[in-house]
Amino acid sequence: MKKLVFFTGAGISQESGLQTFRGAGGLWEGRDVSEVASIEGWHRNPQLVLDFYNQRRKQLLDSKPNQAHHFIASLENVFDIEVITQNVDDLHERAGSSSVLHLHGELLKCRSVDNDDRIYSCLDDIHLGDVDSFGAQLRPHIVWFGEMVPMLENAIPIIQSAEIIVVVGTSLQVYPAAGLLQYAARAEKIYYIDPFPNLSNLPDQLIVRLKCLQQPATEGMKQLYDQLLEIAVK
Repeated sequence: MKKLVFFTGAGISQESGLQTFRGAGGLWEGRDVSEVASIEGWHRNPQLVLDFYNQRRKQLLDSKPNQAHHFIASLENVFDIEVITQNVDDLHERAGSSSVLHLHGELLKCRSVDNDDRIYSCLDDIHLGDVDSFGAQLRPHIVWFGEMVPMLENAIPIIQSAEIIVVVGTSLQVYPAAGLLQYAARAEKIYYIDPFPNLSNLPDQLIVRLKCLQQPATEGMKQLYDQLLEIAVK
């Protein structure tokens, strides 16, 4: 089976009711991104950050995968698929995708402030004073602005191995994740589904292989689905 890699961003989950953090004025659910999505914000006001992510977690648990998530999962029947996502939700997994790499962490997990490798399942609120068995405060398992992206090294060889890449619902503005496509030398076909595709940071040699579908994630995946099935049987 051909190797098909999906690279997804907030746009795919927005259609499930999860808001992006690139709203008007740099606000995310009414909060300044620097307050709730940066390591500096955590050090300034950990209570605010915990409250914010507690609400995002509840919102996620009330949300469901949409048609775009299900289209991606169903293609595992005919492709060797890996999903690289910038999203911290579990909607790909709930739709049935079996190989999902989360670049920016996972909302349904928490970790120790003392050791990034001590990661735990987390379905409930996190409070100040909640500690792990080593006595260290727990925090959301999220990669904030100002922190390293440890899974980036795992994502690069996946992109390098892709014969087909489908980018869905990402602005390609958040680095270093947005730079992953520069490793797509092997890919014969690259599709980019987004209402407002951003090509400004892509090299010319990649743009000539890229086809834009200027649509929301569900509509774009619906349009592309049959084309991918045709490629799979060739």
